[in-house]
Amino acid sequence: MSGIIGFIVWCIFGSFFLVLAVCTWFAKKPMRFWANADVFEVSEIPKYNRAVSKLFGLFGILLIALGTPLLAGQNSAWSLIPVFGTMLASIAAMAVYSLVIEKKYRKR
Repeated sequence: MSGIIGFIVWCIFGSFFLVLAVCTWFAKKPMRFWANADVFEVSEIPKYNRAVSKLFGLFGILLIALGTPLLAGQNSAWSLIPVFGTMLASIAAMAVYSLVIEKKYRKR
């Protein structure tokens, strides 16, 4: 039973990123990726927001998928997959933003 509750909570956090992706898709101003940091000067705001939205959406879906081993129970060895998977997915999202999105849409 506790595995199901853990998975539901995990899905709520993943759904937060999906909602954030939808809000970013329709935003008129450039969306922030980093907390407490100003957005650089963006060359094409709609395309930039769509790229960030896709990143948030993919991260949310991946986060929910990484939570499925929690259904086996919290004392299972499979419960390490969400922890390490989330860490790797977060690092990958930061790398994609910094190396691809920021480089492509920064005004020169």
